[in-house]
Amino acid sequence: MSEPAIAADDPLLESDMAHEMVRQMRAIDTYGTYDNWPTSRILEPFVLTKEKKRDIPVVGDPDEITMARVKAYYNALSALVEKDCGLMAVPMLNLSHEGFGRAMITAGKLVIVDKSLRDVHRFGFPSLAKMNEEVEKILNKALDLIKKYEEVAHL
Repeated sequence: MSEPAIAADDPLLESDMAHEMVRQMRAIDTYGTYDNWPTSRILEPFVLTKEKKRDIPVVGDPDEITMARVKAYYNALSALVEKDCGLMAVPMLNLSHEGFGRAMITAGKLVIVDKSLRDVHRFGFPSLAKMNEEVEKILNKALDLIKKYEEVAHL
């Protein structure tokens, strides 16, 4: 068995991002599989090291579990936006069976996140730190847009 990509004592496991991602993953776990799993194990599928990514074919269709992870990621981003600004943020995903599509998050009538998705079957981040960095970057841009166009976000 390979070494886990996330150390059980990684300080990022205590971040808002990690807590929200775990909350979203547990929300889609209808059978309670994740109930006794530690945070690091729940977030493990989001980390795709170079070795793991190399094992995934370049062309392929995402399975339902991978698509659910993508949805959980954007749901977590929306929840973090709500937590920071108090406005309801709504994620919208449109994914084809081939792993192409678009993810958007809106606040009121304002689109605060707009991301084209491709190769969703290879969705993941090189490390937990990179995932946290990406979440922070998207969150900061979204919150800046809300501040700049506050009137539209309140519609």
